[in-house]
Amino acid sequence: MPGTVTACTETPPSIPATFEDALAKLPDGYVDGYFGNRSWGVTVKRSEDGKRTWLYGEELSGTDIVSFNLYRLAGPGSILKPCEMSSAKVIEFVLGFEPSARRKPLRP
Repeated sequence: MPGTVTACTETPPSIPATFEDALAKLPDGYVDGYFGNRSWGVTVKRSEDGKRTWLYGEELSGTDIVSFNLYRLAGPGSILKPCEMSSAKVIEFVLGFEPSARRKPLRP
């Protein structure tokens, strides 16, 4: 539910580099796009010091959401904190989300 504050609880043992690369390519602010042939609206916010990235995604024609914080550590690595969902769901979403500007037209 938009505007609801939920506890972020799960921490995976490691985060694939491809996940961080895909997340880095998403623009700050709001963007429409597609995941699994469904329309999504995604908001990304990054802290000024670059140590935290927050993402909230909402299926525009349904009820599914994706929400997480990614914290960059002082040393190498990061910690992913999904909000009441699995790390696998978050990673799959970020790797598969296509912002509208990059979406290829469907072939007839």
